[in-house]
Amino acid sequence: MTDLREQEMQSRMQDVIHADGTPVQVHKEKGRKNPAKSYMWGFSRGEYEQAHPIRLYEYQPGCSGSYAEAFLKGYNGILQTDGYTGYQKVSCQAHALCWAHARRYFVEAIPQDLQKEDLLGSICKEAIERINELFVIDKGLAELSREEREEHRLQIEKEKLEAYFAWLQGIEPGVLPKSKLGKAVQYSLSYKEALQAFLKSGNTALSNNICERAIRNFTIGRKNWLFSDSPKGAKASAAVYSIIETAKANGLNPFQYLKYLFEHLDDVLLWNETIQQNCK
Repeated sequence: MTDLREQEMQSRMQDVIHADGTPVQVHKEKGRKNPAKSYMWGFSRGEYEQAHPIRLYEYQPGCSGSYAEAFLKGYNGILQTDGYTGYQKVSCQAHALCWAHARRYFVEAIPQDLQKEDLLGSICKEAIERINELFVIDKGLAELSREEREEHRLQIEKEKLEAYFAWLQGIEPGVLPKSKLGKAVQYSLSYKEALQAFLKSGNTALSNNICERAIRNFTIGRKNWLFSDSPKGAKASAAVYSIIETAKANGLNPFQYLKYLFEHLDDVLLWNETIQQNCK
């Protein structure tokens, strides 16, 4: 648990933190019927801050943004998430949203029966192509330093962003607001500032995919065990996933890492001679 506390402290000092979450069923929640729908929160170090990758999971009985607010209390960097409004409770330098989510809205707005030739000239296709262009440009900046990435983004991508939002504003009056396409257009326009927040720091990514992948690993496991039998069990799962996923993110074999920890457990126990000599 000491390692997890240290990881938690380090995570709050990062330029960028990614956050995501997923429901989890938990039994024996005080004052709630079985199974209670609770929540597993996931937090990750920034995509471009990979010297010491960190993946942290935290179990909470709900999805209120107050849980993220409490976990990230004192954080003053950039928080990158999906469009869940609960994250707005977190006080930080800036909230950055995910361009993969913005693109997904346009993908989902494409009618299933739309003919290929009709798609070629559609608003959805143009929006997807414009967003894809941002990802292609940014991928080419991946090996640059933070400062170089910031400079190139302002030189190249800022102009593309301005053109994208101007184009959306032009087509908005002709789109049905409650249609899937209307919602896709409104998502980008409503979150214009947060979608452009990646320009504020070269360590900010275009998407929240790094944390979504971490949460996906938990959801895959959840299909096998279905629920936690108690809140303590859910908290234990969060601790185990934090250790395993952080080990994987650092290129370690989780089994070998755990084996090493158990083999050297005596070195950190209270009655270890070195600890007795130095910790009194």
